Amino acid sequence: MKALMVGATGRNAGAVLPELVARGVTARALVRDAARADVALRRGAAETVVGDLADPDSLPPAVDGVDGVFHIGPAFAPDEAAMGVAMVEAARTAGVRKFVFSGVIHPSISALGNHTTKLAVEEALYDSGMDFTVLQPARFMQNWAPAWREVVERGRLPMPYPVTARFCWVDYRDVAEAAALAMTGDELRNGTFELCAPGMPDGRETAAVAGEVLDRHIEAEQVSATRFAAQLPAGPEHDGLVRMLTHYAGHGLAGGNPLVLRAVLGREPRSLRQYFSELSRHAPSDGPR
Repeated sequence: MKALMVGATGRNAGAVLPELVARGVTARALVRDAARADVALRRGAAETVVGDLADPDSLPPAVDGVDGVFHIGPAFAPDEAAMGVAMVEAARTAGVRKFVFSGVIHPSISALGNHTTKLAVEEALYDSGMDFTVLQPARFMQNWAPAWREVVERGRLPMPYPVTARFCWVDYRDVAEAAALAMTGDELRNGTFELCAPGMPDGRETAAVAGEVLDRHIEAEQVSATRFAAQLPAGPEHDGLVRMLTHYAGHGLAGGNPLVLRAVLGREPRSLRQYFSELSRHAPSDGPR
């Protein structure tokens, strides 16, 4: 089987590539330039094709001759919906048999533009006539990785929302495994699946898990959402992140039922404790106690 993969060089979606390859898929990576192509090839892609999700004319050559497509949109991009719909249309026109879309949990939350933008892609898929699988993952545990050094060195778990806010989480490696299962089998054919790890901890409970892993007290600390959003330059992506954090401040992100992901994987999903334990093995742990 040959499949086009979007996001092969990404920090999170890149986890899908080895899962596909391990199941015998010949992966063609969609990349924006030659430098990205080298990264994709080193990660296991059999071939690459240069294209741009924002340029629909570049997509037909990318999907030519493939059996399946894995698609994930760029977070907070103002034209993310149009990009996804264009990819669905290109795949449908090319006669692609199977399309796996990594979206987001609760795409109907109207206050979150980065969620609702996925609805147009889902609708296009449902009307495409292709075999589809829609994955709706919770917040990625991998979002904690950039803050882990601060956790170890300062004994504080920073979060740009109140420490009382509750969230559902998922390890994106579990999502990647689900995506590969969907691409290579029929059990997830024409289904839409919410993917969550067990539990919906608030910030204090999350910090307590980190503390148990590190065998020391870790304090949950709310930091400025504005300062956190400054990691992105002014523009639609920055504004989208601010809207998301504002919503999180008042509502968190509900979910946390692992039933579906457990059934999809045939095992227990990775937990936050497991993820933090892995971080602790790959980061210095000699901070103050």
